[in-house]
Order: sequence, then C-alpha cells, then structure tokens
Amino acid sequence: MRKLGISIYPEHATFEKNKTYLNLAKKYGFTRIFTCLLSSDGDLDTFKKTISYAKNLNFKIIADVSPAVLNKLGVDYDNLEFFNTLNVDGLRLDESYSGNEESIMTFNPYELIIELNASTGTKYLENILSYHPNLHKLTGCHNFYPKRLSGLSKENFIKSSLDFKKAGIRLAAFVNSQNATFGPWNISEGLCTLEEHRDLPIDTQAKDLFYSDLIDDVIIANCFASEEELKKLSEINKELITLDIETEIELSDTEYNIVFKELHYYRGDASNYTIRSTMPRIKYTNSIPPKNTRDIQKGDVFIENDNYLRYKGELHIALQNIKNNGKSNVIGRISNNDLRFLDIITPWKKFKLKKL
Repeated sequence: MRKLGISIYPEHATFEKNKTYLNLAKKYGFTRIFTCLLSSDGDLDTFKKTISYAKNLNFKIIADVSPAVLNKLGVDYDNLEFFNTLNVDGLRLDESYSGNEESIMTFNPYELIIELNASTGTKYLENILSYHPNLHKLTGCHNFYPKRLSGLSKENFIKSSLDFKKAGIRLAAFVNSQNATFGPWNISEGLCTLEEHRDLPIDTQAKDLFYSDLIDDVIIANCFASEEELKKLSEINKELITLDIETEIELSDTEYNIVFKELHYYRGDASNYTIRSTMPRIKYTNSIPPKNTRDIQKGDVFIENDNYLRYKGELHIALQNIKNNGKSNVIGRISNNDLRFLDIITPWKKFKLKKL
C-alpha cells in the first residue's frame, strides 16, 4: 500500500504548532513522519515530546541521521538502543558507512527500519546488498533540496530509483508545499526531490511520483502544508493514473458514464494520434447525438457520436491536433497540470478520468 507522510522539525516550531499539524495530517490519512536529527540543536526533550505525541497518533517515524550524528550522540552502529528509547521507528542514513555496517544495522533487535539515501547516484545499494542485509528492515528515501536548481533531474531520479525497485525495496521521495515557510535548514527556496517539481501544485508533484511506479511513499518535506494541500493529497488515487478533466459542455447521462464511471485502458494496438479506450462502445448502446464537434486539440477528450456507427461510444484522448469530421463530440480537455501524464499512459495501461 502506498502512503503519504509529512515532515516535522521540533526545534523550529512550538510544540503546540507541531501538535496541530500532526492532528491535521492524521485527519487526512497521513501515516508516516520524516524528522531530522542532522539539524537538531540538541534539545532532545522537545524532540521526544513531539515524537511521543506523534506515536500516540500511530504515525511511523523515521529520523534522519548520519555516522557523524551517531558519533556525536555516542551511538555505535551495532547498538541502536538509543533510538529505541527515542521512540522512532527507524533511521534514515543521509550519509553512508562502508556497507557492512548498514547490513549489521538491519539486524538490530529493536526492529528499527534502516532507510538508505536513494539519491547518491553510486553503487551504494549494490554494495550493501553484497553484505546480505535483512531486506525486511531495509528501505530507501530520496533527498530533498532546499536550494533552487539543486534538485534531481528526472533522468537521475529514474536511474537511482530503478536500483531500489529492481531489488524490491520500498522507496520514498519528497514534495514541496507552496504554503510552507521552513525546513530543517535556514534556506527556504522550496523543498523537493525533483527540481522540476519546485513550483508545481503539490498534488501534481505527488501524482508524478506515484504514477512513475517507482515511489511507494510521498512525503511533504517542508512545514507547514496548508489544510487544502493535505486534503488534495488525501484525494489522490495513489494506485491508478487519474486525470482531471475540465468539461466544456453539458454531458448526457451516457456521456457522463462513459467518461467518469469507467475504468479505461489504452488499446494495445496504439496509434500516434489518440489514447483509445474501446470498451465503452460495447457497453453503451444508447444514442449519442452529435454536439460540440469542433476541431480537436492535443489534450482534448472526445467520444465518437452516432455518425461513427461501429465506433459510437469510444472514448479518446488526443495526442495531437486532429481535424474533426463531425463524428466526434469534444466533451472537454485534460487539465494543464495533468497533460504531463499523457506520455506515461502506454498501451494496456489503466486510467480513470475525474471531473474538476
């Protein structure tokens, strides 16, 4: 099951503000928390109080650390009792050991998750796997990047993510709240994994990560996301590509059911012109009179009307501009934010359409 998470930084906000944020996230179905000991000012009492409250809400909590932080805390990699008493569920290693140490950490008696930095772009994971870790306690999580133009390119993101997915390891990545004002560091230029996400709406960022089929958990990196943003993320279909449509005409019951009630899939014998969903023409035999038969533009959603006889009821999403011969009813178009997802709907890929 794919999950949503938030981040909290106890040293940068009052306990009451963190408590309010945790309650709000819980309300909208968020289940995991990222927090950072790399930036901690050493006030572990505040940290423990906040973590304890989050645990009472049944959040799973991963704390960001490094070998240097563990050394500062007097913690050895082969004795993680300190983190068990801290009440976290796991550690994210922002920096690495040699590989064998990470493997040993996965066998800790407290069943703490050991989460690896997935953005290194090296053979880091391959090296750890060579030391035979406990794969049931090993996960991955990408970095986030507070400095503008420093985030991952899509190419590097895919390459490093594939290493984890091929090994069957759960993987998380971060999105950026446009409402938030701080993260763990004193730079506030957004906080996301992919650079191209920095200025996008938060739900578009999350859909891009989930629909890549590379990411299992999406975490908001900065604080505090607005309630509207949390709600938008809670409404995302995390398992199935779902495209928002802006309709431009009033739909008949048949047209409405074809567009919004059906699970669509792209025919295997694909063309370069449309994403073609054939099954509605078999299920819906009602009349579909011609209307709004304007010329078709890339991103338009249209249904073949009565004039197309055998093909009446088929649904299409245009992949390029097309001359309308009067046999296609244009019912609306994919939202601008979701146009980016047309490229990932490949033959036999399933998808749904949602009315804005």
